[in-house]
Amino acid sequence: MIYKGNLIKMKSELSNPVSYTLDLSGEVINMNALIGKELNIRYQHKIHCIKCGRETKKSFAQGYCYPCFISAPETEDCVLKPELCLAHEGIARDMEYAEKHCLIEHYVYLAISSGLKVGVTRNTQVPTRWIDQGAIKSIILASTPNRYLAGCIEVALKEYFNDKTNWRNMLTNKIPSGIDLVVEKKKAINYLHKDFQHYAYPDDSLNTITYPVSNYPLKVKSLSLDKNPVISDVLTGIKGQYLIFESGAVMNVRKHNGYLVEIEE
Repeated sequence: MIYKGNLIKMKSELSNPVSYTLDLSGEVINMNALIGKELNIRYQHKIHCIKCGRETKKSFAQGYCYPCFISAPETEDCVLKPELCLAHEGIARDMEYAEKHCLIEHYVYLAISSGLKVGVTRNTQVPTRWIDQGAIKSIILASTPNRYLAGCIEVALKEYFNDKTNWRNMLTNKIPSGIDLVVEKKKAINYLHKDFQHYAYPDDSLNTITYPVSNYPLKVKSLSLDKNPVISDVLTGIKGQYLIFESGAVMNVRKHNGYLVEIEE
């Protein structure tokens, strides 16, 4: 079977393990069903902006042409740095977009992906955000009415917690054991200034996530379609937005948003 279309990040559904599908220009592929099979991915040397659809020689911010990169609300500074959000002051590239994405309930959370990390997500992105990061456990530590406040809490906690995922450790499953998220949450709340402590989330429920991986590699090598336009390998697992292959090669699907490919199973 051959599929052709522009890549877009895989959709995920929380199940045991996570269920992944890839919408390749309208053709929905059950990615879990491809695990254990040889997969051939052939880059067609074209990229289309995931916002406006125009062809672009280079992708910015995981899938945008340059004009959209500098103007679209999806690429505003607060996407990566929530503490820079100004929507609560009525300032945004697109206030209608901001009302739906910034001026809504946000969570500050702790998660275990390659280790313990702190992060921010919209309430509508739970559990998708954690799955995309390859987290195996998470807990919500604070709930705020907008993105800016969640970003401020995250910045305050970066002094004590990492905010990055080591993708190599995440994909080789080199994850420290014995981390108690409930205990870490209590520590985090105590670290906060009293002005932030009243945003503490009352529920200490843990979220546990498993991934469809038959075998974790000892070492991983990241593949770029720009340098490796043809990938032929057996798919052994999916974690986060990464395809894991038998050789230890991995491909970040989201990084290649907008790339025109043929996929043959």
